[in-house]
Amino acid sequence: MNEPKVSVAILTSKEINFDLYGDFSFSTSTKRLSGKFKAYLQKDKLIIKDNEQEYSFDSEAVLVPEDIKDESFLIRDVVIGIKFHWEKKENQRFQGSLKLLKDGENIIAINITPVEHYLTSVISSEMSAYSSPELLKAHAIISRSWLIAQIEKSKELMAADQKYETTYKTDDELIKWYDREDHTLFDVCADDHCQRYQGITKAFTEHVKEGVEQTSGLVLDYNNKICDARFSKCCGGISEAFENVWEPIKHPYLTKVVDYKFDPDNFELDLTKENAADKWIRTSPPAFCNTKEEAVLSQVLLDYDQSTKDFYRWKIEFTQDELSQLIKEKSGIDFGKIKDLIPIERGVSGRLIKLKIVGTNKTLTIGKELEIRRTLSKSHLYSSAFVIDKEDIVEDIPQKFILTGAGWGHGVGLCQIGAAVMGEMGYRFDEILLHYFKDAKIKRLY
Repeated sequence: MNEPKVSVAILTSKEINFDLYGDFSFSTSTKRLSGKFKAYLQKDKLIIKDNEQEYSFDSEAVLVPEDIKDESFLIRDVVIGIKFHWEKKENQRFQGSLKLLKDGENIIAINITPVEHYLTSVISSEMSAYSSPELLKAHAIISRSWLIAQIEKSKELMAADQKYETTYKTDDELIKWYDREDHTLFDVCADDHCQRYQGITKAFTEHVKEGVEQTSGLVLDYNNKICDARFSKCCGGISEAFENVWEPIKHPYLTKVVDYKFDPDNFELDLTKENAADKWIRTSPPAFCNTKEEAVLSQVLLDYDQSTKDFYRWKIEFTQDELSQLIKEKSGIDFGKIKDLIPIERGVSGRLIKLKIVGTNKTLTIGKELEIRRTLSKSHLYSSAFVIDKEDIVEDIPQKFILTGAGWGHGVGLCQIGAAVMGEMGYRFDEILLHYFKDAKIKRLY
């Protein structure tokens, strides 16, 4: 197998401003182009314009570099951290081809680039380019595995002409997960929904290049199939099972892992049980990811992440007015006053899979974990592994809700902070990977 290429959606907007550095040409022409350009829609045509000329296309245009190593392009006002608390815009620079695609009333800017180019950026975008060599190598293999698994999955769905269902809804229950339901025009997006990819904008070091090059073509494999390798910031001490977060398919390599050298004493580790989860979340058991060491955290948490210090265990408080208004705003449902938040089902890490919201006007059970996190936060709760306390109850209506939680992210697969600690402790990249991905193997794909 030769090294594949990947198409990455960078920005969707009604107008896209970009700069070409070096020599580019449309795939349908030999004319060399460089400088500043603007893309927009006009009378159902895709228009690309510079200071001298206007180019018109029916639905798409591809700008190809003369040399991928020497040429690059910059896209202005790329939104990163979409709908998260760190959302912002920045200019980003990329190598490879630029595809501009009409999609309804918008244009999608897509970078088409070789997988190994993509990975060099992902590793620097998902964490510090100055992370330990073993963590960089481990992350390169995970990101490569996940990416190629997604490309293969898309091919399978298209070949079978299957619709990818992500929502189950009744009068009493709304169960929804967020994965790849909206990615049909490209392989992956460039934000946290898939993997952070910010081109060559982020500083990368020789360590990153070496980590990618030394693992080139290596993937995680289970039963001769590339692993759908996942990762999150902090598992909270125990990793979650894939089927509790996304589609109801069990992957034996994405299941419960205690994030430590041994099982902590004095804990019941079946966190699907409410009492066990309650004790686990309210305390601070030993774990690789239970750390406050700046030298380790700076490897995983980028500048806009480092405002967060309490992620292994955290706490958030809501007044009745704050919570009822927030749930109404995020769900689109007027529950009235919130009487209770009741855990219905937990996953193996203690993360809530189903949560019942009891209001004076409406009662509804919601899930899965990201739907719960989105409903209970202006951006996202750090995780759905939380327990609930109610205070100042007046006529059966709590005036205050306190959520005490564990971890940051969905908790499936590799725990980035735990892996960073393992790297500092001297674990090799293969030991880190096989700790988090049970019974998987590392193999060379190309």
